[in-house]
Amino acid sequence: MAQKRDREATRARLLECARLRFARDGYDGTSVRDVAGDAGVDAALVFRYFGSKSGLFSEAMATSSGQVTLPAGPVEELPAKLLRQLVFEDWAEYAGEHPLIAMLRSAGHDDLRARVRQQVCDGYLGTLQQLAEGHEDAELRTELFAAWLLGIGILRTAVGTPTLTQATEADLAPHLAAVAQALFGRPIPEAPEN
Repeated sequence: MAQKRDREATRARLLECARLRFARDGYDGTSVRDVAGDAGVDAALVFRYFGSKSGLFSEAMATSSGQVTLPAGPVEELPAKLLRQLVFEDWAEYAGEHPLIAMLRSAGHDDLRARVRQQVCDGYLGTLQQLAEGHEDAELRTELFAAWLLGIGILRTAVGTPTLTQATEADLAPHLAAVAQALFGRPIPEAPEN
């Protein structure tokens, strides 16, 4: 029984180390040897448990997709809640970034690009589009707002622009509300009701 528990613990540790490496360095910047070294095991275990680097990546990132859910509450509060989730929450297991932004580092790979597209289109855009109901170009308005939010996250974490990196949630909240209101044509609160 101890061997099975050790196997499960080792496998879990490999996935944890892989998530962090892939989030920080991307697929191409991460090697099986790096992940195994971080986990304190031989690289052969990665191949035994996951078959390949691609298998490790797929499983590590598939696990991440299941942990991310859209914030609950009135749809008008969604922009402020998404700002907090995408830009300001500390996702320590993904090098401090939201898993979606972390996955974008490896979006040059077709399978990951498809997974990111599915998560964005089926999850975020589908819900955000409720804010644009009644507009002929509701899909465009929704995608423009999502691009703006993701752009903030990318400039803040991946690029590290000085002003966005230092900005607080309170600094960005009035701008977020103004952009959301301009695109969706309805009042958008700067912060969710508590």
